[in-house]
Amino acid sequence: MISVALADDHELVRLGLRVLIEREADLSLVGEAGDGAGALELVRSARPDVLLLDLRMPGMDGLAVLRAIAAEPELPTRVIVVTTFEIDQYVVEALQAGASGFLLKNNVPDELVRAVRVVADGQALLSPSVTRRVVGLFGRRLAGPVPSEQAWGSLTDREREMVAWVATGRSNDEIARELVISPDTVRTHVSRAMVKLAARDRAQLVVFATRAGLTVPA
Repeated sequence: MISVALADDHELVRLGLRVLIEREADLSLVGEAGDGAGALELVRSARPDVLLLDLRMPGMDGLAVLRAIAAEPELPTRVIVVTTFEIDQYVVEALQAGASGFLLKNNVPDELVRAVRVVADGQALLSPSVTRRVVGLFGRRLAGPVPSEQAWGSLTDREREMVAWVATGRSNDEIARELVISPDTVRTHVSRAMVKLAARDRAQLVVFATRAGLTVPA
């Protein structure tokens, strides 16, 4: 069972998300919060597997919540940012702060449910349109830690290719279908690349790949 918490200052949005979660047999809603401080308290007390988090809330905003969760490595919670904003500096900062997923509020219900499962499984999930625009608008200007040339050089050609595919926002299963290989093979290469680049999660791989200008082979 995947435990899920919600944090959004709009009650109607929480209601819609609640309905989606409660209809799924493998998802369990463990709590809701209407502001950032409440969200952080909820994560600390309920320790959900996944938090669906709005970025722009009164008081303590979603970015502050993300940074607080990242500062407490004992917390098991992975965060999916759910927002109405397609792309702005908040998207980049959310990725850097540790978001594992990024979806728009107008995504179809099945997409959101799939995102929860993908992120709970340890993968990262970014809306492909968000990923493309992050790359296009911010490119190499992203701030934050950068793997050394030695770290990049330690990657095999296949591992480098997998990092580029991860940066497209695709899941392991989607990458596997594109390359006609098994999801386990993808997972193995991605995991090895994460270790070599010291990436805390797949979302940070997106930031690294974007800064390095990696693209999938034509």
